Parts: sequence; C-alpha cells; structure tokens
Amino acid sequence: MDQEMERDDNWKIESFGEVARVYGKKYVLLLLPALVFLGVFFLVPLLIVVADSIRSSEGEGIFFNYFAFFKDHVSRTAYLRSIRIGLWVTGLSAIISYPTALAIASMSNRTLKTVFMTLMVLPLMTNPVARTFAWLAVLGRYGLLNNLLLSAKIIEEPIRMLYTEGAVLIGLLQLFMPMMILSITSALENIPEDLILVAKSLGASGFQTFVRVTFPLSVEGLIIGGTLVFTGSITAYVTPAILGGSRVLMLSTLLYQKAAVVLDWDMATTIAVMMFLTTLLINAGLRFIGKVGRK
Repeated sequence: MDQEMERDDNWKIESFGEVARVYGKKYVLLLLPALVFLGVFFLVPLLIVVADSIRSSEGEGIFFNYFAFFKDHVSRTAYLRSIRIGLWVTGLSAIISYPTALAIASMSNRTLKTVFMTLMVLPLMTNPVARTFAWLAVLGRYGLLNNLLLSAKIIEEPIRMLYTEGAVLIGLLQLFMPMMILSITSALENIPEDLILVAKSLGASGFQTFVRVTFPLSVEGLIIGGTLVFTGSITAYVTPAILGGSRVLMLSTLLYQKAAVVLDWDMATTIAVMMFLTTLLINAGLRFIGKVGRK
C-alpha cells in the first residue's frame, strides 16, 4: 500500500515537472519579444547612463559627479523641491482618488461607469502643452481665479499664483491623478464579492468590512498608483517649465538646462540617475508602508 502511494506521489511530481517544463517554454516564448525590447531599449541605455554618471569625463574620480550634485546649492534645492512636490501630489492624489475609485467600482450600471471612467482619464487624452497653457488663463494675474476673487471682494489686488510651487502642484495633480484613480479602481474591482458578503454575514459593519477587507486588498492599487504618480511628478517637464518657470526649478527642468543649454553631460546623467534611484526608493517605501498597513 505504501509503495503504491509512493509511486502515485512520484507520478504527480513527474507530471507537475512535465507541465512546468512545457508551459514554461511557452511563457518564455511569449515573454521573449518584450524582454528583448526592454533589454535593448531600456536596460542597456540605463546601464550606459549609470556608468557615465559614476565616472567623470574630466578624470576627477568615480562618484565625483554625485558629490558635485549635492554640493551645488541649486541642484540640491531642485532635488529637495522635486521630492517635496512629488510627495504632496502623490498624497493628495491618494486622498482624492480613493473615494472616487470606490464610487466608480461600486456602480452597477456599466454605461454610467464607462462615462465616469472616460471623464477621469480625459486629462491623459489632452495634449500636455495645451492643457498646461489652459492653466495660464486660470491662474494668471488677470486670469479667471483672480477675477473671481476680485469680484467677490476677497482680495483688493491680483495675487501672484503663477510661477509658484502651488501652481506646479495643481498642474501635476490634474495631470497624474487619473493614474491613481485607474490603479485603485482596478484593485477594487478585483476584490471578490464573496469576501464582502462573508464579512457582512459574520456581523461586520460597513466600516469594519472596509477596514478589514476592502482597504487591505486594495493597498496594491495605492502602491502602484503612488509609484506612477510620484515618478511622473518628478520627471514631468512641460508642467514645471510653464507653470513654474525659472522661479520653481525642478529636476526635470534642471536636467534640460544641463543637457541642452550648458551641455554639461556629466551632471545631466547624474540628475537622470538620481531621478531613477529616488523613484525606486519611494516605491520601496510605499511597499513597506503597505505591508505594515496590511499587518
């Protein structure tokens, strides 16, 4: 009897190995085009940029560019400002987007849900230059917002809204918040309805169901959305250049100045690598926070 059971177990192991071998080859073949594309057009250029940032073209030694980056007051200020604005945009996007995504995911009418999803992603379908220039008509010295405040007698003279961190924050929030909404909505729609019903049948209130079931299972959507929003915020160029100008210098505009104006390629590659490393660090931090939150 024991020998027969052992033979059955061996057959199962061999069968599982055969299935893994056959389907593994199929998955490799399906993934091969994407892996080749990413390797040639992403990984290789990234390694070249990292190597160029580590060594100086003038022979000052390895990592000299990074010391020069943090030593320079302008670069340091732009880096800290980019992180601050990126975190603000990410946090506000999460706070505003979660209730919106929750409402969209709970809609039973598919036509109505499609209409709302289209409205949410409408900023992504608009030309970024045209969309950002529209904010000039709203936030300008004699723009819509200033005229409304003057008409309501809230202010006595126009206030400067353009070329401030607040203007850049608003522009980036409008631009990247749809990514957060899409990520959270996708995570909420993938939660099995049976889990919600089980929680309610066991006596959990609506708030308890949200805290113990819905929110923990949708944290991955927040992490993905937060990564996309933060990455886009610190790498966007059009919005900071138009709404921030030279007063609000960020890493993206500083990178353009170093590469296209000053032709300082050593510092340009260093700024690019700093953007990449900062994004990885923020993503790791978001995943750690999500893991702690789920526990």
